[in-house]
Amino acid sequence: MPIDRGSVTPPWRQVAADLQARIDGGEFPPGSRIPSILRLAEEYAVSPVTVRKALDALKDAGVLEATSGWGTHVTRSP
Repeated sequence: MPIDRGSVTPPWRQVAADLQARIDGGEFPPGSRIPSILRLAEEYAVSPVTVRKALDALKDAGVLEATSGWGTHVTRSP
């Protein structure tokens, strides 16, 4: 999903919303590992900092959990 640079919604929120939609749609079921920050940054054509901010928002919402050395995983279903 390309980020809409003309949108009033910040890019990190767009990334978070798209990842949430992908989780809700079953692309990343509970327990699954999501792609790395660098891979997501490439996919969305944004900086790793933008992706990290989006992932942090989803972690704060309880959707994702990061474990050092294991990556970031989906914690719950929609």
